[in-house]
Amino acid sequence: MNDDVKEIMQGILEAEAEAIRAIPVTDHYAKAIDLIAERVHARGGKLIASGMGKAGQIAMNIATTFCSTGTPAVFLHPSEAQHGDLGIMQANDVMLLLSNSGKTREIVELVDLARNLNPDVPFIVITGNPESPLAESADIALFTGGAPEVCPLGLTPTTSTTMMTVMGDVLVVGMMKRIGFTPAQYAKRHHGGYLGHKSRHDSETETPAR
Repeated sequence: MNDDVKEIMQGILEAEAEAIRAIPVTDHYAKAIDLIAERVHARGGKLIASGMGKAGQIAMNIATTFCSTGTPAVFLHPSEAQHGDLGIMQANDVMLLLSNSGKTREIVELVDLARNLNPDVPFIVITGNPESPLAESADIALFTGGAPEVCPLGLTPTTSTTMMTVMGDVLVVGMMKRIGFTPAQYAKRHHGGYLGHKSRHDSETETPAR
Protein backbone atom coordinates (compact mmCIF):
# COMPACT_ATOMS: atom_id res chain seq x y z
CA MET A 1 0.00 0.00 0.00
CA ASN A 2 1.60 3.26 -1.07
CA ASP A 3 1.61 6.41 1.05
CA ASP A 4 -1.22 8.06 -0.91
CA VAL A 5 -3.59 5.17 -0.33
CA LYS A 6 -2.59 4.98 3.34
CA GLU A 7 -3.36 8.68 3.72
CA ILE A 8 -6.74 8.26 2.03
CA MET A 9 -7.56 5.27 4.21
CA GLN A 10 -6.56 7.03 7.42
CA GLY A 11 -8.64 10.06 6.48
CA ILE A 12 -11.70 7.93 5.75
CA LEU A 13 -11.34 5.96 8.97
CA GLU A 14 -11.07 9.14 11.01
CA ALA A 15 -13.95 10.87 9.23
CA GLU A 16 -16.35 7.95 9.52
CA ALA A 17 -15.40 7.21 13.12
CA GLU A 18 -16.04 10.85 14.01
CA ALA A 19 -19.37 10.74 12.19
CA ILE A 20 -20.43 7.69 14.19
CA ARG A 21 -19.41 9.32 17.46
CA ALA A 22 -21.50 12.36 16.51
CA ILE A 23 -24.74 10.41 15.97
CA PRO A 24 -27.25 12.00 18.39
CA VAL A 25 -27.94 9.72 21.35
CA THR A 26 -31.58 10.27 22.27
CA ASP A 27 -34.51 8.62 24.01
CA HIS A 28 -36.05 8.04 20.59
CA TYR A 29 -34.15 4.75 20.25
CA ALA A 30 -35.87 3.38 23.36
CA LYS A 31 -39.20 4.58 21.98
CA ALA A 32 -38.47 2.87 18.65
CA ILE A 33 -37.63 -0.40 20.38
CA ASP A 34 -40.80 -0.13 22.49
CA LEU A 35 -42.83 0.43 19.33
CA ILE A 36 -41.30 -2.54 17.51
CA ALA A 37 -41.77 -4.75 20.56
CA GLU A 38 -45.41 -3.75 20.87
CA ARG A 39 -46.31 -4.12 17.19
CA VAL A 40 -44.25 -7.22 16.39
CA HIS A 41 -43.85 -9.22 19.58
CA ALA A 42 -47.01 -8.29 21.45
CA ARG A 43 -49.45 -7.95 18.55
CA GLY A 44 -47.96 -10.38 16.03
CA GLY A 45 -47.08 -7.89 13.29
CA LYS A 46 -43.76 -7.49 11.52
CA LEU A 47 -41.19 -4.84 10.73
CA ILE A 48 -41.20 -3.58 7.14
CA ALA A 49 -37.94 -1.85 6.21
CA SER A 50 -37.56 0.24 3.08
CA GLY A 51 -35.15 2.57 1.37
CA MET A 52 -34.09 3.51 -2.15
CA GLY A 53 -30.67 2.89 -3.68
CA LYS A 54 -27.80 2.51 -1.21
CA ALA A 55 -30.09 3.30 1.73
CA GLY A 56 -32.31 0.49 0.52
CA GLN A 57 -29.41 -1.95 0.73
CA ILE A 58 -28.87 -0.92 4.33
CA ALA A 59 -32.59 -1.30 5.02
CA MET A 60 -32.44 -4.82 3.60
CA ASN A 61 -29.48 -5.66 5.83
CA ILE A 62 -31.31 -4.34 8.89
CA ALA A 63 -34.38 -6.41 8.03
CA THR A 64 -32.43 -9.64 7.61
CA THR A 65 -30.50 -9.00 10.83
CA PHE A 66 -33.76 -8.50 12.70
CA CYS A 67 -35.03 -11.79 11.26
CA SER A 68 -32.02 -13.76 12.43
CA THR A 69 -32.32 -12.30 15.93
CA GLY A 70 -35.96 -13.08 16.63
CA THR A 71 -37.89 -10.13 15.20
CA PRO A 72 -39.80 -10.93 11.99
CA ALA A 73 -38.96 -8.36 9.32
CA VAL A 74 -39.08 -7.95 5.56
CA PHE A 75 -37.61 -5.54 3.03
CA LEU A 76 -40.04 -3.71 0.77
CA HIS A 77 -38.64 -2.02 -2.32
CA PRO A 78 -40.35 1.39 -2.51
CA SER A 79 -40.78 1.28 -6.28
CA GLU A 80 -42.17 -2.24 -6.28
CA ALA A 81 -44.52 -1.16 -3.49
CA GLN A 82 -46.23 1.05 -6.07
CA HIS A 83 -46.83 -1.99 -8.27
CA GLY A 84 -48.55 -4.28 -5.81
CA ASP A 85 -45.89 -5.30 -3.30
CA LEU A 86 -47.40 -2.95 -0.71
CA GLY A 87 -49.92 -5.74 -0.25
CA ILE A 88 -47.42 -7.39 2.08
CA MET A 89 -48.56 -4.96 4.76
CA GLN A 90 -50.85 -6.36 7.44
CA ALA A 91 -52.42 -5.12 10.64
CA ASN A 92 -49.96 -4.34 13.45
CA ASP A 93 -46.96 -3.94 11.14
CA VAL A 94 -44.47 -1.12 11.73
CA MET A 95 -42.38 0.54 9.01
CA LEU A 96 -38.72 1.54 9.18
CA LEU A 97 -37.81 3.98 6.40
CA LEU A 98 -34.28 5.10 5.48
CA SER A 99 -33.41 8.21 3.47
CA ASN A 100 -30.41 10.43 4.11
CA SER A 101 -32.01 13.46 2.47
CA GLY A 102 -35.47 12.68 3.78
CA LYS A 103 -36.72 13.81 0.38
CA THR A 104 -36.38 10.64 -1.69
CA ARG A 105 -39.50 10.68 -3.85
CA GLU A 106 -40.25 6.97 -3.71
CA ILE A 107 -39.93 6.89 0.08
CA VAL A 108 -42.02 10.00 0.67
CA GLU A 109 -44.69 8.57 -1.62
CA LEU A 110 -44.52 5.26 0.24
CA VAL A 111 -45.65 7.00 3.42
CA ASP A 112 -48.84 8.21 1.78
CA LEU A 113 -49.47 4.89 0.04
CA ALA A 114 -48.98 2.91 3.23
CA ARG A 115 -51.24 5.16 5.25
CA ASN A 116 -53.90 4.93 2.56
CA LEU A 117 -53.83 1.14 2.94
CA ASN A 118 -53.42 1.12 6.72
CA PRO A 119 -54.05 4.50 8.40
CA ASP A 120 -52.73 3.21 11.73
CA VAL A 121 -49.31 2.04 10.53
CA PRO A 122 -46.53 3.79 12.50
CA PHE A 123 -43.29 4.97 10.92
CA ILE A 124 -39.76 4.95 12.31
CA VAL A 125 -37.45 7.03 10.13
CA ILE A 126 -33.65 7.17 9.88
CA THR A 127 -32.54 10.34 8.08
CA GLY A 128 -29.87 13.00 8.02
CA ASN A 129 -32.37 15.84 7.56
CA PRO A 130 -34.57 16.69 10.56
CA GLU A 131 -36.50 19.26 8.54
CA SER A 132 -37.34 16.93 5.66
CA PRO A 133 -40.81 15.78 4.62
CA LEU A 134 -39.94 12.25 5.75
CA ALA A 135 -38.88 13.37 9.22
CA GLU A 136 -42.02 15.45 9.60
CA SER A 137 -44.22 12.47 8.72
CA ALA A 138 -42.50 10.10 11.16
CA ASP A 139 -43.88 8.84 14.43
CA ILE A 140 -40.29 8.41 15.60
CA ALA A 141 -37.35 10.07 13.82
CA LEU A 142 -33.74 9.01 14.35
CA PHE A 143 -31.17 11.43 12.97
CA THR A 144 -27.72 10.55 11.68
CA GLY A 145 -26.28 13.96 12.54
CA GLY A 146 -25.77 14.84 8.88
CA ALA A 147 -22.00 14.34 8.60
CA PRO A 148 -20.68 14.91 5.05
CA GLU A 149 -19.96 11.96 2.79
CA VAL A 150 -16.31 10.91 2.54
CA CYS A 151 -16.81 10.53 -1.20
CA PRO A 152 -14.48 13.13 -2.82
CA LEU A 153 -17.48 14.43 -4.77
CA GLY A 154 -19.53 14.71 -1.62
CA LEU A 155 -22.30 12.78 -3.38
CA THR A 156 -21.92 9.01 -3.14
CA PRO A 157 -23.61 7.50 -0.05
CA THR A 158 -20.63 6.48 2.07
CA THR A 159 -20.59 8.05 5.52
CA SER A 160 -24.37 8.22 5.59
CA THR A 161 -24.80 4.51 4.97
CA THR A 162 -22.18 3.72 7.61
CA MET A 163 -24.18 5.72 10.15
CA MET A 164 -27.44 4.08 9.10
CA THR A 165 -25.87 0.66 9.58
CA VAL A 166 -24.72 1.54 13.08
CA MET A 167 -28.13 2.98 13.97
CA GLY A 168 -29.76 -0.21 12.71
CA ASP A 169 -27.39 -2.20 14.92
CA VAL A 170 -28.54 -0.17 17.92
CA LEU A 171 -32.15 -1.11 17.21
CA VAL A 172 -31.35 -4.78 16.61
CA VAL A 173 -29.17 -5.20 19.70
CA GLY A 174 -31.64 -3.26 21.82
CA MET A 175 -34.44 -5.54 20.68
CA MET A 176 -32.38 -8.67 21.33
CA LYS A 177 -31.87 -7.53 24.91
CA ARG A 178 -35.51 -6.54 25.22
CA ILE A 179 -36.76 -10.03 24.30
CA GLY A 180 -33.92 -11.93 26.00
CA PHE A 181 -32.82 -13.57 22.77
CA THR A 182 -30.71 -16.69 23.40
CA PRO A 183 -28.12 -18.71 21.46
CA ALA A 184 -30.63 -21.57 21.22
CA GLN A 185 -33.16 -19.27 19.58
CA TYR A 186 -30.47 -18.01 17.23
CA ALA A 187 -29.52 -21.57 16.28
CA LYS A 188 -33.10 -22.36 15.25
CA ARG A 189 -32.98 -19.49 12.76
CA HIS A 190 -29.39 -19.88 11.56
CA HIS A 191 -28.56 -23.52 11.00
CA GLY A 192 -25.82 -23.29 8.37
CA GLY A 193 -22.19 -22.21 8.43
CA TYR A 194 -19.88 -21.17 11.22
CA LEU A 195 -22.50 -19.04 12.99
CA GLY A 196 -24.95 -21.92 13.01
CA HIS A 197 -22.32 -24.22 14.50
CA LYS A 198 -21.27 -21.64 17.09
CA SER A 199 -24.83 -20.81 18.11
CA ARG A 200 -25.62 -24.51 18.63
CA HIS A 201 -22.50 -24.86 20.75
CA ASP A 202 -23.29 -21.71 22.72
CA SER A 203 -26.90 -22.80 23.25
CA GLU A 204 -25.63 -25.47 25.60
CA THR A 205 -24.99 -22.71 28.13
CA GLU A 206 -28.14 -20.77 27.15
CA THR A 207 -26.63 -17.32 27.63
CA PRO A 208 -29.29 -14.72 26.72
CA ALA A 209 -28.49 -11.34 25.19
CA ARG A 210 -27.51 -8.93 27.95
